[in-house]
Amino acid sequence: MWNQFGKAFVDYLKRADIILWLLLAGISTYSLLLLKSVSRATPDDYFRTQVMAIGLGVCGAVFVSLMDYADLAGFWKLITGFSIFLMIYTYFFGERIQGSGGVDARAWIQILGRTFQTSELVKVAFMITYAKHLDMVKSRGRLDEFPQVVLLGCHALVFLLLCQLQGDTGATVVFFFMFVAMSLAAGVQLRYFAILAGMILVGLPLAWRYIMPDYQKARFIAVFNLDDPDVRLQDGYQQWQGRISIGSGKLKGQGLFEGSRVASNVVVFQQSDFIFSVAGEELGFIGCVLIMVLLLLFMLKVLHVAGSARDELGRFICYGYFGWIALQSVANIGMCVAMLPAMGVTLPFFSAGGSSAACLYLGFGLVQSVHMRRREIDGLHLKQKSPLRFAYKQGKVGRELRKM
Repeated sequence: MWNQFGKAFVDYLKRADIILWLLLAGISTYSLLLLKSVSRATPDDYFRTQVMAIGLGVCGAVFVSLMDYADLAGFWKLITGFSIFLMIYTYFFGERIQGSGGVDARAWIQILGRTFQTSELVKVAFMITYAKHLDMVKSRGRLDEFPQVVLLGCHALVFLLLCQLQGDTGATVVFFFMFVAMSLAAGVQLRYFAILAGMILVGLPLAWRYIMPDYQKARFIAVFNLDDPDVRLQDGYQQWQGRISIGSGKLKGQGLFEGSRVASNVVVFQQSDFIFSVAGEELGFIGCVLIMVLLLLFMLKVLHVAGSARDELGRFICYGYFGWIALQSVANIGMCVAMLPAMGVTLPFFSAGGSSAACLYLGFGLVQSVHMRRREIDGLHLKQKSPLRFAYKQGKVGRELRKM
């Protein structure tokens, strides 16, 4: 039994992208160290919760990576239907969070006594379903047709609207950038993005006046008015305090588990949205740069996997994951240094949050699935530089196989 397990483990390591696994291991370890420090200041043990989430996520990632992503995409109709049902169910029966200034979100459900943010799982589903939609349209040579582009936009719009109905603007923005990244990777013509940009520019003033709640407007205004003492004590309090914590660390920081502001829990939600401020205070500029370098290397490796994918479907899946990680990284760090408004977006893999961490690992499993099958054609294992594989990459063999 142990010999079989060992053999299977070694075989998995040979097929998997080890560098990507090592980068993720480094990121997760760094996250756990920061959350261990945060746990000193609160009754909640975020370290333990994150360990459980990472353990569950690793198991899920391995399981997903052992499956052929193309087989999963074959169930795209079922996945789409389940995702929409899950979002609607959350809207009507989910946990509701209300706060000052008009905050009103219903984006969580109860599972075994713990809250789960359903939009995190739906991001993984969107990677699959939208990638499949793009692949079908492109394989038929209809990607430049306006009606098809509109249908692609409607696919994304469904998820955007459902997130916005839940009051989860952060997730809405993430879905939008996943849509953009995957569409650009597919080769959707730039004129359609120009039209989309024009529509957004025209719609922004209307959204500001008639749609955006007061608390979201206040967050935008606060970013540009943190020098105002009244703003610092109200809508800009969290970002002001977070910026002070980052600055207090200077070059090398006060030392891991030694941050005085971390221990006193001055920064609100320092375990999740503002985990970057913990790194800044305790590990200084060096610690902040290390986070950005690790995430950048991770994203570049995901793009490398996309470039070596056996087909367009796998490439689109990787670009969807890249868009997810990239947007959340930029939005969260920008929010923590008070360059962008607070929007409730976590720092990928670093922030506390069981549902976020576990689902990020599931998405990672899909990327590994793409990598592990980069030399296959319909289950046939090919050498890296075989003529058959090269022809397939050019689309010739693929068309012949589809005719059979």
